[in-house]
Amino acid sequence: MATETESTTDMGVGLALALGAVATIGALVMFTGAPDVTAAWGFAAAMCFSALAVVGIHLYWD
Repeated sequence: MATETESTTDMGVGLALALGAVATIGALVMFTGAPDVTAAWGFAAAMCFSALAVVGIHLYWD
């Protein structure tokens, strides 16, 4: 007798890794542009993309 299998994807993990990489780049921009407005944009990018990574995990995790 054949058993049914459920097909799942790793989209949540891949999305989190991609957004985490962009957040890391934002943190590096924040570190290198320390006394400038560039640091503020790096911080904003790091916070937004890290939050989106967490949202991606929650949306696509089975």
